[in-house]
This record gives sequence, structure tokens and C-alpha cells, in this order.
Amino acid sequence: TRIVCSLCLKILGIRVEIKGAPMAHKGPIVSNHVSWLDIFVLNSVEKVYFVAKSEVARWPLICLLAKMTGALFIRRKKLDSLNQIKEFEERLIKGQRLLFFPEGTSTDGLQVLPFKPTLFEALFNQTLKNLLWIQPVTLNYLGPSNLDRRFYAWWGDMTFTTHFFLVLSAKKGGKVKVISHDPIKISWHNGRKELAHACYEIIDLSLKVE
Repeated sequence: TRIVCSLCLKILGIRVEIKGAPMAHKGPIVSNHVSWLDIFVLNSVEKVYFVAKSEVARWPLICLLAKMTGALFIRRKKLDSLNQIKEFEERLIKGQRLLFFPEGTSTDGLQVLPFKPTLFEALFNQTLKNLLWIQPVTLNYLGPSNLDRRFYAWWGDMTFTTHFFLVLSAKKGGKVKVISHDPIKISWHNGRKELAHACYEIIDLSLKVE
């Protein structure tokens, strides 16, 4: 998976600059969400399993990549929530590196939206909170020279097909900086909202500084 994703980025002319290192502890990753390219970028750095809303399973190309990499699709129905939380927990205990985007949507890449605490809840059962850590990761894209810094961002009313061919036909020279921050132990925080906000502040500050 890492080799394929790295080759795809090379074909697209997007250079990945890495700062920091993946954590050695068991636990998930949270990141700001900018583009469909995030899947390629994050998988090129470390083998991860994306936690995605069920609608993603119907998106062209992205659904194929997500399924091939073992993504966990989350349905919004309450009846499904208990089973999904159980699978979430089981994968983390096994050591799978689950990754989710707490903003709930993609942005223009220049800002970070407040993190929704929903998925953080599963980390606070008695077993997981003392076992797991969480690592915030910042994605900072820079378009090819003379193009808008938001060039790689897929957000708002953009259609996937239009943006995909725009990126595919663009000149080379783009870059994305992947910043892996110091991991945080789950038990250091008192609940999902506090942990979500702590991760948000780290990523938001990092993006502003960069």
C-alpha cells in the first residue's frame, strides 16, 4: 500500500516532506482533512486504516482504495453504533493504526474546523484509555508554483471527477508537508471533548505556524 500510494503521488508530481515520526505506541491518528489526496499522502508515510463515513463507499476510485486498505466504514444509524464501536476497539487493541478526520469534512487547507468529539468516545472505556495513545498529524499542502495554495484542496461544492482531472493534468512541483506531532496518552485527558480539543489545538497551531 505504501509503495502504491508513493508512486501515485510521484506521478501526480506531489512531493511529500515528512517532519516527526509515527508513534511507536498502540492507538489511532487524527488529522486535518484537505483532499481525497490525504489517503495517498498518509498511507505513503505509514500503513493506516481509515475510518470513513459510509457514503465514501460509493465514491469512485476513493472507495476502491479505501476498501483495498481495510477502511472501517461508519454508518450514522444508532442501531449500528454499538457494533461499530466494538469493531473500532478490537482493531485498536490488535494494533491496527486507525486514522480519522474529526472535522467531519474537508476544508480549503488554510484552516482547521473544530473537531467533533464523537469518535473519541470509543477511546475512553476502561481498557483502552490506559492502553492507547493518540497522535495528531498536520497536513499542509502547497500547490505548484504560481498556483493557488489551495490548489490540492477538495472542498465546498467541488465534484470529485472535476478535481481529480484538474490535479492529474496540473504541472509538477506541488508539495505536502506531513507533520507527526508528539503522541498523547488517552488517560491524560478527562473525556472525549477535552481530548478532541487538545488534538485540534495542536494541529490548528501547527498549520498557522507553517
